[in-house]
Amino acid sequence: MTADPDLLDDLLRLAAVGGADTDVAPDPAAARARWSGAPFVLVGVDQAAACLRARLPRRTRVVLIGHAGAIAPAWNVADLLGAEHVAVLPEADSWVMDLFAQRSGEPAVSRTLAVIGGRGGAGASILAAGLATTAVRVGHRTLLIDGDPLGGGLDLVLGWEEVSGLRWSALAGADGRVDPPALLGALPNRGDLVLLSFDRAELPGVPIEAMAATLDAARRGRDVIIADLPRQLDDAALLALQAADRTLLVVPAELRATASAARTAAVVAAHCENLAVVVRGPAPGNLRARDIAAALHLPLAGTLRPEPAVCRGIEEGRAPTADGKGHLAALCHHLISDLTRTPTSKAAA
Repeated sequence: MTADPDLLDDLLRLAAVGGADTDVAPDPAAARARWSGAPFVLVGVDQAAACLRARLPRRTRVVLIGHAGAIAPAWNVADLLGAEHVAVLPEADSWVMDLFAQRSGEPAVSRTLAVIGGRGGAGASILAAGLATTAVRVGHRTLLIDGDPLGGGLDLVLGWEEVSGLRWSALAGADGRVDPPALLGALPNRGDLVLLSFDRAELPGVPIEAMAATLDAARRGRDVIIADLPRQLDDAALLALQAADRTLLVVPAELRATASAARTAAVVAAHCENLAVVVRGPAPGNLRARDIAAALHLPLAGTLRPEPAVCRGIEEGRAPTADGKGHLAALCHHLISDLTRTPTSKAAA
C-alpha cells in the first residue's frame, strides 16, 4: 500500500525477482477489502498515518517499509500500526525479496458469497439462509451475515430469534483489536453455523468497523461466509461486497422486477468482478430465466421454483434446506459446491 511512485517501483521490482504476484493499493480505502485476506501487507511510510486514521483491522504479517531518510519519522507509528517489521530500502532489499519468495504461512482460504435482491421481496434472504444451512450440512464452518437493516431478519428465517448471542448493536465499537475466536463464539450459533443479525430495537445501519472486524474474524475461523446485503449499499455493505468471491442477484421472473434489477446490477457490478443472477419463479408472463439473464447481461447461476413447503417451514421455525430436500436445497448445494471448489489466489497487498 503506497502512493509513492519511487517506492512502488522498487517493491514491484523486488516482487518480480521473488516471483510473487502483487495487489497494489494507493491508500487504506482501496486496501480495506483485501487487507485481512492477503498473506502479508507492505505499508509504505507515506500511508502509515492514513492507516491509523482508517482504523484498519489488526492483523499479522504487516511490514512498514520505506527508503532511508523517509522512514525515520514513521518509526513511532510502527507499533500503533501493528507492524511486525520495519524495512528500510535499499538495505533491506534482500530481506524483502525473500519475503516475496516465501510460499508458506498463508492463511487458510475462506470463501465469501454475497446475495442481493434485485428488488424488494425478491427472496434473497431465504436463498442466503438456505446457502448457509447447506454449507454447514456439507461440512463447512459457516458465518451468515445479515447486512440488510430493513430486511425482516435472518434470525426469523432460521427460527433463531430466541438464540442468545451478540447482535450488530453490541459490535458498534468493534475494531481490528478483537479476538476472532472470541467474537465468533459470542455470536448466536448452532453447531458450525454462526449468525450475525440485528435485534428488533436497533437503529438502521451497520458500522463499517464492525463489518470489517467480523469479516476479518470469519476469514480466520470460517470456511464459508454468506452475506445477505441490501439493495441500497451503505459503506459496510460495500465492504462485504468488495470482499466477496461471488455475488448472486436474485430476480423474480417478472418484467418490472427485471427492470428494477438492471439498475441494481449496474451499481453492484462496479464493486464486484463475479456477479451472476438467480431467477425466481413463477413467471406470470412466461419470461424465461435465460432471457432475463441475457437482458441483464449476466450469467445465469440458477433458478428458484415456488416451494410452499419452504415458506411453511419458515413460519414454523424451520430453516430453509435444513432437510436437504427440494429444489432450493439442490440449487444451494450446487452453488456452495461451485463456490468452494473454485480456485482462489490471495496476492500480497
